[in-house]
Parts: sequence; structure tokens; C-alpha cells
Amino acid sequence: MRLINIKDMKLKKLNILIVSMAAAMMIPIGCKKGFLDQTSTSKFTPDSYFQKASDGIALVNAIYDTYQNADLLKKSIWYYANFQTHDFYNWGADRFYNNYSIPVDFAPIEVFWARAYVGIARANSALPIIAQMKAQGILTADLANRLTGEIYFLRGMTYYYLAASFGGVPLELTTGANAGLTPRSSQDDVFKQVVTDLQTAAGLLPWKEALAPADLGRATKGAAYAYLGAAQMWLKDYKDALTNFNQLTGHYTLLPKFVDVNEYDHQNSDESVFEVQFEVAGTQSWGAGNEVAWISDFSWPEEVSNFGYDYANPGLYYSYQTGDTRKLATVIGPGDQNVSPGIIGRGGIAGYPLVVAGFASKDPRYIGTDGKAINTCGTIALPWYGSDKGRTGFYCSKMWRDPTLDGNSGTSTIFGAQNQILLRYAEVLLDKAECQIQTGDVSGGLATLQVVRNRAFGGVAPAVMQDGAKYDGTPASPITDPLQMVYSEYRHELSGEYSTFYDLRRAGVASAFIKAAYGTVDNSTNPIANPNKLDPSNDGAVHGLYNTTLPAGRDLYPIPQVERGLNPNLTQNPAYGN
Repeated sequence: MRLINIKDMKLKKLNILIVSMAAAMMIPIGCKKGFLDQTSTSKFTPDSYFQKASDGIALVNAIYDTYQNADLLKKSIWYYANFQTHDFYNWGADRFYNNYSIPVDFAPIEVFWARAYVGIARANSALPIIAQMKAQGILTADLANRLTGEIYFLRGMTYYYLAASFGGVPLELTTGANAGLTPRSSQDDVFKQVVTDLQTAAGLLPWKEALAPADLGRATKGAAYAYLGAAQMWLKDYKDALTNFNQLTGHYTLLPKFVDVNEYDHQNSDESVFEVQFEVAGTQSWGAGNEVAWISDFSWPEEVSNFGYDYANPGLYYSYQTGDTRKLATVIGPGDQNVSPGIIGRGGIAGYPLVVAGFASKDPRYIGTDGKAINTCGTIALPWYGSDKGRTGFYCSKMWRDPTLDGNSGTSTIFGAQNQILLRYAEVLLDKAECQIQTGDVSGGLATLQVVRNRAFGGVAPAVMQDGAKYDGTPASPITDPLQMVYSEYRHELSGEYSTFYDLRRAGVASAFIKAAYGTVDNSTNPIANPNKLDPSNDGAVHGLYNTTLPAGRDLYPIPQVERGLNPNLTQNPAYGN
């Protein structure tokens, strides 16, 4: 484990100051927005450390920097939330997700682990410094309390994602603890610590509406209560989780239209509980601290972006109930337009450079059914399968929202600036509904669920809830079990974001979900099961699109092999060997 090894606080105070300030001043090399804007300096002198309030703020900002990393967000948390459900697949170098064979030396999960523990070490280092600055009057009590709350929130949230992804992990709660040789705690013990941290954070943080405009995006009391409730759900403490979810009532609201949730011009909206702040700072490249947001373009068709590394399972597309506005705002396929207002405003799909050039060269992939430049995600007759016909023709439209991106990998604008929403109020409501049902208030849970569904259907949702169609194309049966209703809504509300598989694993239904959705179909002649029917050699079996099962234990990530080499006390998750 890579930890900042800080010695005894009283005897080696200079060491902790140097390490912590250096960490704080790392921020300018990455992407930044709003409160993360800082002025870098290399002129450190002992007398200058933490003598101004801005120094304390910069120290805490360095912990936020943990999440401004595309390998951590996209290739670790997003991949886990979406590839593990098999609602989405990878066609880049990481295709092992498609059959649950993630290697122990997969670099992005090592980045995830290492950055998480650097963030935790920064948090552990910052706590006594902020307390000392408060005691010395450098920080006001209000500012010191807020910053302390942010530290506990960020540490708790980081342990939340570690435990949810890896199971039990080492708990490091003080500076220099065991020099990175701590063994794994149990998953439950980690979530208990998350609860403790977030309870502390909730007591110190302000509500979102109390933040100054320049501080928009910082941790808030609402974010602390939301993650606190989610952590308690992992511990099956549904009663206390429900109490904490109820705290958000009146402070957050659903946006009127679902399509606006992930729109570029709706960042930090009234529905957003916590999102990672991004902004491209000048011309970016692959070497810019690996903190550029190529997050979006990876999910676009190769025909538009030269990427196309993520693509959707058509089973997700067909599972939406008729009239559900979330369908095309989540996943689009052959013949569909991108419904994003921002993308429509920039000319739609027809306005992208690769489409313009392809149409000019009379490439049939870029000619629409009307003979003009195509303005849909391929056509029914000629889907966008990629140059090797290896994809399904279906793509994540939630990640296709930034109108500032042109999709041409030869320009600097390939790197996006859009924030990434980790948690929003609709998910809190779904969590609340699950807790209500788990504690016996079925009618209350269904009423909460209906709030989310009404927005999805643009008015009043149908009384009968069902998936639109099974993966083999046959109509789905109505869903009558209240908890199954919630699980279905997790999928249809949150797919393509950062939550779905986490919610299903937490509920203990991940394996059953995958079996029900994709594990019983073996019909290679069906146009849904075999989306690449124009190339018979490339049927759905190539991707694992059907007959899919989740191997026991593969619902967790492996512990990175590098970290086990650094810390011999780390045991491996059993499904990945010794």
C-alpha cells in the first residue's frame, strides 16, 4: 500500500508539513474547477506553512484531487458499476470484463487503490493540522469545522468505494500507521468506519444551499447523510439508513426532465448530491497527470470518436418499458438520434467532424436514410458496429452529452470538461424506497418509487411495472414483488452512471439479476441476441451477450498484485487465487 509515511507528530512536525503542503500544491497539474483553483508555488519555507486560511483550504483540496483521475473514475468505478452488470461491454484492451476475468495486475485498479490510500493519507495528515490552525486562530471555528467535515466525508466516501469494490480493505486512520503493512479488515468493519466518519462529517458540514457560489461542489451535509445511509444499507441497518435519507427532504429535488440530469449545462444541479468537478486547463494530452476526462469519448461510437471502447448490451435497450423517457437518454442504437439538448444544439450527430468527412467521401456509414449526412447512431440497415464489426451498435447516451467535444482524437478538444455525478437524489429516493420496504412500509416504499417513475414517464407512470422485453425479444412479465421493483429501477434509472452494480451487490441480488437478464438465452438467430447479424461469424456469444453467469466471488475486484507485493499482510479475494 502506498502511504505517506509521516513520523511522530510532535517530534517530526516539519515532515508532516512538507508532505501535506506538497500534496496540496499538486492540484494545479490536474483538471480543476471552482474551489479547486489554486496558485502553485515551490518556495517552501518552514515559517510559511499553514499560516493563512487559504493554506488550510488548499490542504483539504488536495484530498478532493484523489478523484480527478480518469483511471479511477472511468476504468475502475464506472467499469465496475456497468461492465459487471453486462448492460455494457468493453471493446478496448480491457475485454476481460466481458467474461469476469479481471487480472490481478490490471493497472487501473492499482491506480484506484493507490490514489485512494494517498487520499486517505492526506486526510489523516490534514486532521491534526486543521485542528492546530483552528487553535492558533488562523482558521475561524466555522471554517475549521467545515474543512474538518470535508476531511471526514472524503475519507469515509473513499473507504465506501474501496469496500464496495474490493470487500474488506486495510483501515488506516492515523498518520504513518504501520507503514502500510496493515492487514485487511472485514467488509462490515470498513463500512462501520464509513458510518463513523460520515456521522462526524454530517455534524460539521453545511447544507448545499448554504455554500457560497465559489464553493459549489464541495462536500455538504446532504452528501454526508446520503453516503451514510448507503453505508448503513451495506450493514443491513435499514431503519437508521431511512432516517438519514429523510434528512435530505426539502434540500434536494428531482429535475423536471430526466434528460437534463446528465446535461452539460445542468452540472451541480438541484438533484446532484455529489459530483467530481472537472475542467480542462489548457491543451491536454495523454501525459497530463492522467487526469483528463476522456471519460465521455470512450463511450461514443468509433464512427464518431475514433474510440468506441464502451458499447451497450441491446438487452438494456429493450428492457425499458414503453413510454419511459430514460431509454434514449441512457442508451441509443441503430436509427436513434441523440436526444441530448446540448448535442442537438450543436447540430446533432451530423455535426461531428468524422461524420462530415465521412459523408463528403460518400462512406455509406455516414449517409442517412434521407440521403443526407447521417444524424442517427447508424441505421437499422447499417448499424455502427465499429471498423471490425465487433460492437453491438448500441451506446451509452448518458456519456454523450458534452457539446464542447468534437469527437476527433486529433484535436485537444477530445478531452472533456464535464463533471461526473457520483450520487444524485433519484438514487437516494430509490435507496429510501428499498429501506421502507425492508422495514415493512411497503406502501410508503412504492409511493417513493412512484416519484422516480413519474418523472421517468413525464407525468404519471403506468400502474403496471414491467421490463419492456426480455433479452430474447419476448414480452416481459409484470413485476409484482416490491423489492424487485426497486432493483429494476436501479437499473433503468442509474445504468451508465456510477452506481448500478454497487446497488445490486449491496442488495445481494447481483448474480440473480445477471442470470435473469442474460443467463437463459441461447438464440443466435434472434436479432436482439445476435445484434451483429450482418456478420454471422460475430454473434452475441463473442461478447458473452447471452448465457451469462457471474462466477462466484467475481462480484469483487481482485486485490492489486502490486499492493500485495508491497504489503505481505494483504490476502487475495478467494476467486482470484492465493
